[in-house]
Amino acid sequence: MKNNMEKSPMSRDKILITGAKGQLGTDLVSLLNKCNYIVYGYSRKELDITKLENVQEIFEEVKPNIVIHAGAHTKVDLAELEQDNTYLINAIGTRNISIEAEKHGAKLVYISTDYVFNGQGKEPYNEFQSTSPLGIYGKSKLAGEEFVRDLHSKFFIVRTSWVYGENGNNFVKTMLKLGKEKDELSVVYDQIGCPTFTVDLSNKIIEIMSTENYGTYHVSNSGSCSWYEFAEEIFRLVNINIELKPVTTDQFPRPAKRPAYSVFDHMSLRLNGFSEMRHWKTALKDFVENHNIYK
Repeated sequence: MKNNMEKSPMSRDKILITGAKGQLGTDLVSLLNKCNYIVYGYSRKELDITKLENVQEIFEEVKPNIVIHAGAHTKVDLAELEQDNTYLINAIGTRNISIEAEKHGAKLVYISTDYVFNGQGKEPYNEFQSTSPLGIYGKSKLAGEEFVRDLHSKFFIVRTSWVYGENGNNFVKTMLKLGKEKDELSVVYDQIGCPTFTVDLSNKIIEIMSTENYGTYHVSNSGSCSWYEFAEEIFRLVNINIELKPVTTDQFPRPAKRPAYSVFDHMSLRLNGFSEMRHWKTALKDFVENHNIYK
């Protein structure tokens, strides 16, 4: 998928986006086109990041100035059952993208995750703290980070968490669907994190990548909550009267372990002079009211 717009003399950057049909990638393509970049968005079918020769061919054709690598194996539970495939996509695929982005002198934005932390902390994680992922997904994304650091010289590693948006499946859409079907719902209350609206995440990525303030960034909406509190706020905003029952993680066993606490401190945003992200409740209200989700 290629989206070309006539550009102003001051803005001629060509941007290559992997995972362009995904939840984040779709918003990135849309917003970047409005910013007058020349956008080349590729889905998994159009660009197989696990094959270096395919990556080389596309990069040679596009000759990008900036690469946003949003393509990934993100199914956390499935990753436990597909270790080789998960590492092939998240680690080796990222290696291939890093090599070619460096060869073409392009800035590289790598989208990473809160799952690189074990969630055993009690205070928000900043970008300079040690990582210690629990499962295959987090370990493979961390391996991707390491390839970026080893193979590229102008990179932005953007870790994010609890992402939701208009495209794809996410917690907000699931809650709204279940809210129409059920009178009561059990939601986990002992996992704490930062919900992140894809539009806010995309705008901050665009802001960061236009600078030379390279490094690792934690990018999520501000504030924090449990999944239970997140669900409460969703139903409050749409006036659904449903009985919510708080349950523990242990009551909902899953193949992959989840971090119990993955709240971000946005230290790199502060240190590099970027503005704070708006509160997650404000972003959620915007999403629910203005993005044609709840019908």
